[in-house]
Amino acid sequence: MRRLLLVSCSAVGVLALLPASSAVAVELPVRKAGLWEMKVVSTGSPEMTMQQCTDETTDKDMSTAMSPVAKEICSKQEIQKTATGYVTDSVCGIAGVTVKSKAEITGDFNSAYTVKSTSQSEGGRAGAHDSTSTIEAKWVGACKADQKPGDIMMPGGMKMNIKDMQKLKALIPKK
Repeated sequence: MRRLLLVSCSAVGVLALLPASSAVAVELPVRKAGLWEMKVVSTGSPEMTMQQCTDETTDKDMSTAMSPVAKEICSKQEIQKTATGYVTDSVCGIAGVTVKSKAEITGDFNSAYTVKSTSQSEGGRAGAHDSTSTIEAKWVGACKADQKPGDIMMPGGMKMNIKDMQKLKALIPKK
């Protein structure tokens, strides 16, 4: 359960930062429309590869949809432009667990980018825990005929749409 929580917090943080966001002074570029393959390697977890179908509107909408969720669970969200890309710094908490994360984003949003992050969590039954993760994303072409923007194809054939993530806000306990 703790690993799922950490992955969920990390996913919310990363997904909230991928598209352009009006909530921060620095905006990340919108990803090229089409099908993106993302390989995720995290400490203590098996490698996971997923695909996401996106377009400009969905990337912008994702920022709008994730922003309220992130505002509810994150006390800090900063992004800075660097010579090689972007650096993010966040502090988020849910269910008594606080996760402090830093990420470096390099590459371009037309063909490939990499997100390398480190996080430290405190609280919960398992206590303190440090982890690292790397997301290697590459554009693989047009979305498949049965896909619509926002669809994420998970390992094992599970499919969800990122636009449904906003519905998760109702599940977050109020502070």
